Amino acid sequence: MNPIFTPVRVGRYTLPNRLVMAPMTRSRAAFDGTPGELAIQYYAQRASLGLIVTEGTQPSDDGQGYLTTPGIYTPAHVVGWRKITSAVHDKGGRIFVQLMHAGRMSHPDNTPHHRQSVAPSAIMPGTGMFTMTGMQNIPAPRALATDEMRQTVADFRHAARSAIEAGADGVEIHGANAYLVQQFFAPSANTRTDEYGGSIENRARFAIEVASAIAEEIGADRTAIRLSPGTKIWGIDEGAEGPDLYRYLVAELDKLGLAYLHIMHQGNEPLLADIRELWHQSLILNRPGRPRDQIGTDVASRLADLEAYGQIVLANPDFVARLKTNAAMNEADLKTYYGGAAEGYTDYPALNP
Repeated sequence: MNPIFTPVRVGRYTLPNRLVMAPMTRSRAAFDGTPGELAIQYYAQRASLGLIVTEGTQPSDDGQGYLTTPGIYTPAHVVGWRKITSAVHDKGGRIFVQLMHAGRMSHPDNTPHHRQSVAPSAIMPGTGMFTMTGMQNIPAPRALATDEMRQTVADFRHAARSAIEAGADGVEIHGANAYLVQQFFAPSANTRTDEYGGSIENRARFAIEVASAIAEEIGADRTAIRLSPGTKIWGIDEGAEGPDLYRYLVAELDKLGLAYLHIMHQGNEPLLADIRELWHQSLILNRPGRPRDQIGTDVASRLADLEAYGQIVLANPDFVARLKTNAAMNEADLKTYYGGAAEGYTDYPALNP
């Protein structure tokens, strides 16, 4: 049997296979951040994967970046997510809510309070964002004051507790893809002179504080983090020290005993090998664009314990069954990725509808 279909222990859970649904923004929540009713079906359809990681979910008003993304910090959010987690559990699945603070990747028109976004430093990302009135340039963020850092960490802690109250099996901190946590890593986005800027240790501090607070709140074995070393989008440049920052960060996070580390791989194979050596819990690897005939190779070589897939899972609710039977896969429809209703969301055909 392909080892991708064998059970694996992740945190406090034993998963039936080593396939993970990667987090994917779908922009179908209500304007107050409550998950839409169709999200119940969307996630339940994919419960045969070993683990579902949800779309990025803001931990606070300040954390929202895009239109109609879900939140997990109000009673209404908890009620909405509880319907989703119950549906996934009813089908035997496991689900972690990804906590995503967008930081400077936001626009005031997209947030509940319409305030200026917050970030490590007042540096614009140099790109645009879709709003209700169309594409607009992202304005300059406001640099978080040192004493505001504690409140931002507390927001993550509260959101993690809310996710557990909503029935989630755990949470994944979004430390990748140019959002707030990664903004602290990059000198191009972080020019602070306090304890959160400058040295490698200081730039890694916020991520470690968030992970430590959440692990203390809900248990390290229900806490995880996603990183994308070397990402260069939306003004993010981690510089020559980037690989060393990740070696330091992963070693420090490893001490917490988290459930897993989720790497979105950008091609630095020596760094990936070092991360594997430094990390002693479960490692999930996401290689964007991996061809079908390579699925399972990182698990087979023991470079990873699990493999995460995005667009192909979006288009194939029965992804596991199709892999096992070597069946053809549906093609994802890019036009329906963001916003809308059932089309391109819950209507992809299964082998046995």
